[in-house]
Amino acid sequence: MASLVFFHAHPDDEAIATGGTMALAAAEGHHVVLVVATRGEQGEPVPGVLAPGEALWERRVAETHASAEVLGVSEVVFLGYEDSGMMGEPSNANPACFWQADPDEAADRLAAVLDRVGADVLTCYDPHGGYGHPDHIQVHRVGHLAAERAGLGSQGSPRLFESTMNRTRITELMAAAGELFEAEGADGAAHEATGAEEVATGAAGEPDFGSPEEVITHAVDVTAVLDRKRAAMAAHASQVAADSFFLTLPDEAFAAAFGTEWFILPGATRAPDAPFVTGLLPGNDAVSGA
Repeated sequence: MASLVFFHAHPDDEAIATGGTMALAAAEGHHVVLVVATRGEQGEPVPGVLAPGEALWERRVAETHASAEVLGVSEVVFLGYEDSGMMGEPSNANPACFWQADPDEAADRLAAVLDRVGADVLTCYDPHGGYGHPDHIQVHRVGHLAAERAGLGSQGSPRLFESTMNRTRITELMAAAGELFEAEGADGAAHEATGAEEVATGAAGEPDFGSPEEVITHAVDVTAVLDRKRAAMAAHASQVAADSFFLTLPDEAFAAAFGTEWFILPGATRAPDAPFVTGLLPGNDAVSGA
């Protein structure tokens, strides 16, 4: 059995971005490890969720462990940095935040985990962290450095993948949702059913959100475990309200938005119109340079 390490910036990122891939790997008997850079101190809690005097970071740590249990994760590791907040916020200057961390020191911390668990695969984020969040960008940097230290990415060794969003597909979903919305009217049920515009909320505000489809090499179909993926999202109740689109999208719309998880194998290329590779473990590659 293999050992897969999924490196994320904040609690709840794991459920949204790679929860299905993690659940599939765990169900197949692989050793799945979740490493989280921060405890999400700068998140905005859902009103009324926190108990009097309860610190947000404490709740988010507990939620991460609950999410991990749903997904079948074997181990959760926090690297010990603080949440940097969104780009340009004063919290970016906090000397304890991940954005201010020495990338080499952070990479050493992550590499120690990779060595200890005998990692076969590590995932981080694409170069701009999906949507420009400083902690996500730092996950990309630190992930690549740690992979070098642990020997990931060299020929015949374990490999590094960049988790991303499929910018091309999201744009198509948004366009289709907009057309349906116009056809059905403001109160049309069809627009509610797709939810595609809401899926891209936040990310779509960043002009370089995700990655274009032509650079994506791997697509993991996670529809078989979508119930676990959605339950893992729900475990992060301080961030994901019960009435949020994540939890209220009809099943078909949720599958369209979250049923595939996208990855880039750095240095590999996929020929135009060639199928995506469907798994992260070695042995099923159909991309050059893999």
